[in-house]
Amino acid sequence: MKIDLAGLLFPRRCPVCHEAVEEPGELACGICRLKLPYINGPACRKCGKPLLSGEREYCMDCRNRRHHFRQGKAPFVYDKLMRESIARFKYGGRKEYAAFYAEEILRRCWKEAAYWKPEALVPIPLHPSRKRKRGFNQAQLVAERLSQKTGIPVDAGLLRRVKKTRAQKELSGRDRAANLRGAFSIRDEKVPYKKILLVDDIYTTGSTMDEAARMLLEHGAGSVYFLCICVGSGT
Repeated sequence: MKIDLAGLLFPRRCPVCHEAVEEPGELACGICRLKLPYINGPACRKCGKPLLSGEREYCMDCRNRRHHFRQGKAPFVYDKLMRESIARFKYGGRKEYAAFYAEEILRRCWKEAAYWKPEALVPIPLHPSRKRKRGFNQAQLVAERLSQKTGIPVDAGLLRRVKKTRAQKELSGRDRAANLRGAFSIRDEKVPYKKILLVDDIYTTGSTMDEAARMLLEHGAGSVYFLCICVGSGT
């Protein structure tokens, strides 16, 4: 009988409760999965946010605002539980959470996303100074996991963060758009893909995704989609 010494010494932590995962080989505790804020009801056909009462196909934001991306989806609502989970992922060095997030994205979103026929997965980049401080780009870790399962290549260098922006969570919707203007540049004079799938951790107002999509479209991309771990509640 082979004993997993690494697993005994350094057990995988559950992304929900942060305790050692109860079932060997699982990415999260079975009981904790029942607490996750999945998007189970109707969702916006543009950004994937859960729809509020009275909304039909699109959330209020997507009805009132023109987005540069074509469509996007996420498995979870960004509630208190997911806020704490992603904070540990990004700021607590829990890089192993990426496997769980990617698994849930594929399980809940890939059936529809496969119809987009993306040619490349492009993670939203961090500014170099922020990446040095954190030690990794959380969006890239998720994109790499998605690539392993789908076979779609990751192009982590196509989009570059050239402006050190303020944290988006500190700003209003209008200020977020201004904060991101000019934040990205493109590696190539002409983007070598027609269909691109952006990957990030959280979608709230869409300012980051829009600015990234705008740059890609301006440099030759035909259509841009996105997948995230979480989207805002729609309120």
